[in-house]
Amino acid sequence: MITERREAIKEILRQKGEIKLKDLEVDFPECSSMTLRRDLKYLEDNGLVKRTRGGAVAMSRLSKIAEDIYSERTLENVAQKYSIAKKAQQFIERGRSIYVDAGTTMMLFSREMQDEYLSIMTSGVNIAMELLKKTKPSVTLIGGQVNRNTISVSGVNSCAFVREVNIDVAFLASSGFSIENGFTSGTYTECEIKKEVMNRARRKIVLMDSKKVDKIMPFTFATMEDIDILVSDGELEEEIVKLAERKGVQIM
Repeated sequence: MITERREAIKEILRQKGEIKLKDLEVDFPECSSMTLRRDLKYLEDNGLVKRTRGGAVAMSRLSKIAEDIYSERTLENVAQKYSIAKKAQQFIERGRSIYVDAGTTMMLFSREMQDEYLSIMTSGVNIAMELLKKTKPSVTLIGGQVNRNTISVSGVNSCAFVREVNIDVAFLASSGFSIENGFTSGTYTECEIKKEVMNRARRKIVLMDSKKVDKIMPFTFATMEDIDILVSDGELEEEIVKLAERKGVQIM
């Protein structure tokens, strides 16, 4: 009986993508709310749903939503991101150890990279897959929990891994920048990885389009004086250009 009911609930989720507890109470009047909550917990424990307030959403629906979010971001400011990705290629030196951050600009950067002998480390799952299309570089994907919105890994294990490596050049993305708050990230765990990379890298290069200026995210991973080069699209405000000059940062 339990198995049949749970299979029926799974079928509803397959068809609708989500379900409300109150609807389950109508579909299964012989069961108590507590029993139906246990069913949803069972499905969550088996990786089939994510429980929400008053119901559950199928993991397949959540994956599709995350994919759509990332796909939308890839279509934003494409020309500027492509220009930045092309300009940053000049800082790649054969035989070096480099870190490539996650993000849509970094995906374009990875695609533009020449097939050279490099040791590349990245937190971007999709970026690692893109780099594996080349034959010469060695590619290391750091371990950690996967963020569905950025398709990147982060967390305690990721930070511990980065602390043990040496990086010649780090190519970093920033979700936002302001003079008061510096370069910012949307999640704490990803911010912590960026900080560790900054600590381990000999040279720090940030790739950021001008649309990120005055967009303030919750967590700061660097200020202007912490980096060496800022690669942008040529539309930065004069105040930011002057700040970079004062801090000895090269703007491309």
